[in-house]
Parts: sequence; C-alpha cells; structure tokens
Amino acid sequence: MSSGGGAVASLWTEVNRCGQNGDFTRALKAVNKILHEVKEDVTALHCKIVCLVQNGSFKEALNVMNTYSKVLGSDLIVFEKAYCEYRLNRVESALKTIESVSEQTDKLKELYGQVLYRMERYDECKAVYTDLIRNSQDEYEEERKTNLSAVVAAMSTWENASPDDLGLSETTYELSYNAACTLIGRGQLTEAQNKLQEAEELCRVFFSEDSDITEEDVESELAVIHSQMAYIMQLQGRTEEALQLYNQVIKLKPSDVGLLAVTANNIITINKDQNVFDSKKKVKLTNADGVEYKLAKKQLQAIEFNKALLAMYTNQADQCRKLSSGLQSQNPGHPRPVLIQVAQLCREKQHSKAIELLQRFSDQHPESASGIKLTMAQLYLTQGHVTKACDILRSIEDFKHKQGMISALVSMYSHEEDIDSAIDVFSQAIQYYQSEQPGSSVHLALVREAADFKLKYGRKKEAISDLEQLWKQNTNDIHTLAQLISAYSLVDQDKAKSLSKHLPSPESMSFNVDVDELENSHGANSVRKKATKLTGENLPKEQGQGDVKKKKRKKKKGKLPKNYDPTANPDPERWLPMRERTYYRGRKKGKKKEQVGKGTQGATSGAASDLDASKTASSPPTSPRPGSAQASASAPGASNVVPPRQQKPAATGPGARKKAPQKKKKGGKSGW
Repeated sequence: MSSGGGAVASLWTEVNRCGQNGDFTRALKAVNKILHEVKEDVTALHCKIVCLVQNGSFKEALNVMNTYSKVLGSDLIVFEKAYCEYRLNRVESALKTIESVSEQTDKLKELYGQVLYRMERYDECKAVYTDLIRNSQDEYEEERKTNLSAVVAAMSTWENASPDDLGLSETTYELSYNAACTLIGRGQLTEAQNKLQEAEELCRVFFSEDSDITEEDVESELAVIHSQMAYIMQLQGRTEEALQLYNQVIKLKPSDVGLLAVTANNIITINKDQNVFDSKKKVKLTNADGVEYKLAKKQLQAIEFNKALLAMYTNQADQCRKLSSGLQSQNPGHPRPVLIQVAQLCREKQHSKAIELLQRFSDQHPESASGIKLTMAQLYLTQGHVTKACDILRSIEDFKHKQGMISALVSMYSHEEDIDSAIDVFSQAIQYYQSEQPGSSVHLALVREAADFKLKYGRKKEAISDLEQLWKQNTNDIHTLAQLISAYSLVDQDKAKSLSKHLPSPESMSFNVDVDELENSHGANSVRKKATKLTGENLPKEQGQGDVKKKKRKKKKGKLPKNYDPTANPDPERWLPMRERTYYRGRKKGKKKEQVGKGTQGATSGAASDLDASKTASSPPTSPRPGSAQASASAPGASNVVPPRQQKPAATGPGARKKAPQKKKKGGKSGW
C-alpha cells in the first residue's frame, strides 16, 4: 500500500511539472495512471478534463464530465463544461450552463460575454464587458477593451445603433481596427479609411519588435485590415482598386475562413453578371467548413442571396429557384428572396406569374409591401399597362404623398391623357399637406404646380381656388393675380373687374430708363436696327453748317464677256434655248470619240501618247508616279492620297505601302 502511495505521489509530481511546462499530453498520461490507481478521484478527474481541453479534445472532455457528473458536481466544472460547449458551437447549451450558476466568477463572465456576442445579443454583451472592466484589475484589461470595442462596432454595423463613446484608447492595432469598423457602420468612410491606415502602421510596429515574425506573417495579419480597406473603396465606387486589393488578400490564403468567405463574396458582388467563371471559383470559398460560426447572420444571409443571384446569371434556373425558396423559408418576411424569384421569372418572360407572386407576398406581409408594390408597378410599365401601374403606386401609403411619387403619377396620367386623375392626385396631396403641414414650402409648391397644370390643360375654372390660395399667401404676386383675373373672366366678370383694381397702375409699373444711355450701352451695339423711310417731319434736321445727306450706293457695272465686240449686234435669239434657235442643226453624227480604255488594262488608243502629261516638259509633275521611290513617312500635317480601290494589307515595315493588283475585267487580259 505504501509503495502504491509513493507511485501516485510521483505521478502527481509529474502532472505538476508537465502542467507548468505546458506539456499537457504527458500530463494526461500521468493523470490516467493516477485514475487507474485511484478511481473517481475528483482532483484527478478535474485535471484530466483540463488536459483534454488544453489539447482541444472538447468532446472527450464533455464525455468525462457527463460520465462522472455525480462525483464532480455541477459547480466544480461549470466553466470547463460551458467552454467545451462554446468551442463545439453549442452556444445555447453553453448559455444555459452559465446561467445555471448563481454566482459567476470573472472567467465565467468573460465566457458569458463571448457567448452573448456569438448569439448577437450585443446590448447584454456590452453590459457584461463594461462591468468586467470596471470591477477587475489584471493583465487582461487590454483584451477586455478590445472585446468591448468589437461589440460597439457590431452594434453600429448590424443594428444601425449609435452607442455612446466609451473613451477607449486606441493604443493597439486591434482597437484601431474596431474603431474603423464603427465608423463604417456610421457611414463615415473617409475617417474609417484613415483609421485603418493607423491600424496598419501600429500592426507593423508591433510585429517589427519580434525577430521570429516573417514578412509573410505580417501580411497575413494585415489581411483583415486590407480587406476592410477594399470594402471602403467598393462603397466609394472605386471598384477597380477594391478588386485588386481583394485579390491580394485571396492570394495570401489566410487561415481565417470567415475572412476568405467575406472577401470572395465581395468580389462576386463586383463581378455581377460579368466574369462569371471567376465568380464560380470564388463562391467555393464561401462554402468552407466553419464559415457559419465565424460570420454574423446578416453576412451569411448576404452570401446566400449572392449565390442565388449567381445561379440566375449563369442561367441555372432550377438552382436559383431552389436557393431562393430555401432563403424564403428561412426568412419568411424578407422581400429579397421573392424579388430573386421574380427576376428569374422575368428572364423567362413569365411576367404574369411574377406579378401574382408579388401580389401574394404583399398581401401576406404588409410591412414589406412598399418595395414589393414598386416592383409590381415597374413590371406593369414594362408591359405597357400604365393605368394599372398608377393604381398600384397610389395604393402605397408610405409613398403616396411624396413629391416624387406625385410627379411620377401626374406624368403617367398626362401620358395617358387622363387629366381628371392627374388633378385628383394633386387634390389629395394638397388636402394631406393642408392638414399636416399647412403653409409649408411643400404645400405651397404643390398648390402652384396644381394651378399651372390646370391652366395648361384649359381648366381655368378649377384653377381658381388654387390661385386664390396662392394670392392670399402673397398679395404682391402680380403674376398670380393676373392668372386669377384671367380665370375669373370666364366665370364671373364682375369678380374679375374687382380683382383688376388690385393691379398696379401703368405709371407705377414704368421704369426710369434713360433710352439714350441704353442705346449707347455695350449690349446695344450688337443689335441691328431696320432702316425706316424718313418722310415729312421725320427728316433729319440741320447739324452744323451742312445738311446730312443720305449716301447712295453705286451700282456695279456687270462684267462683259472676254470676246465682247461693242460694234457687233447681239444675237436676238440669245435668250432662247439652243434647240429652239433657227440656226440649230442638231448634233453632227458619224464621228466617234476616241476610244479610251479599250483593250488591255491601262492601255489607250493612238492618241494616248498625246494625252500623257508626263512627256510634256513644260508641265511639272503634281504627284509621284506609280512605282517611283518616295519617302515612307509624310511630312507633319500632310495627308496621303488614298486610291479608290481597296488595297490588301501588306506585311511591310511602317510607312511602306504595297501596290495591289487591279481587278480583272471580263474579256480582258490580266496585267498591270
């Protein structure tokens, strides 16, 4: 018995030494020997569970805890059990295990915060980390601040929340990166880009102090920062730069499958319906094992949506329907899966089925009906059913009284020549703003547009109420008053006369203008006045000693022909056409003109030599002869003459031209 106790003691010494050295594999062997000697030893069982956790054998550790649950008790191993469940992605089980404890230790609170973050319960997670930072002082304070900043970034990105500034100092590259993510969620892209550059500098400085870290290790650590930089570029419309940076991250092959999946998904969104082969390769990265545990629900949802769209772009109709149907079952109230199915139906020219699907979804989910009905109206317009599109648009309560919607409805009703419906749209909108925002700029602008529209289509009687309302708002508006008088003149002339009294008098409307100064101004010099005849009293008066006389232009004498003979009588029949003159004898027959172009190509008859200008010494050549040596490059500004026949491309150097053979004529001999 004493010998067995000494062996167990030495084994405990071995366990302690291996635990301090971090050699948990040897420590586990020693613990198993102890349990072989002393079964159901609580300390040995606890040590075995810790060794299994340190070695990553979480399932085996859980089996040990479940097997010896009565011996160990729940409070002793609650942290180890919750941690194993968390690492095995059994998040809900881990949460129940933690919440079963009445009093939580600091390390259990740390795990509790991680579980809440994974379950996207960010408000509770933030409260846990805030309490930990406030009530604990140890070497893990910086890690807690990093986790808290990650929670704030998630709230800003996924919940569109604006949490209070917690005053976290950005002394590490992780803190700077999380601060940049928070700025992205708020839409402050330029500030976020600057913050990411600061994070990159801090990361390089941090790893430069470690001589064992290679440049590849640094680039791998910077991959997440570079991917976020590319995302900002993509949001700013700099897609080429973003695509280049995304591909650099992919080439590094980082170990984080979540980073690879997000980067590949963003590349697919840039490609859209182009470069489909590359998108098919990138989509495989989004299917890696463990991706679903690394990303938020909205990120996974976006990836699945893009998979369905990619199937549509690659004409995989069945695959597209399968993916979109699965998305709809997972997110019954989300409109995007339905819109993907509608897009696929439209590609198949099944517009009626698409409209039925949209109508069914809008009836089942009225909270998402606004966007769905806009799509329905677009489909009706593509089919030419303008009135049906207008009816759908008028049924959208959220946009019914928006200025853009009113403008679109009026334009479409005007196109259909349905003026009554257009006026009804104006009337309902004016009535709404009259009750909600009376006298506002939007209200008065709508009244003005309604009045102008009615006057444009000759509805002066209906425009009276609108014009009266506008004139009461501004009695100094002469233009509106004139329109109102014109409208009343058709209905009540007495009212028109009474309103005309409010018009300003002609004297008050005259302007003090110096006509001479206006005519002598710079702008008046370019105006040409029409000449008027001066008669009677309008004749110019004396100026100085002499009278102003109007200059008369001298008529130019017509040019006479060169062979004009003044002594000879002109031909009395010169005004008649040549055929109608008495001395016309018709054309002389019997003489044929020189036959030019007969025979072989380029050859002429006997008189051809007389027509050759190159043999005449007195006439210098105006163009180079065919076949003569000329410079290959023309002078700047000069243009080479292009022959009328099409030339074959020649495999000669720059500037050289090869003469192509002429086409062969029927009955002629081929030759140059």
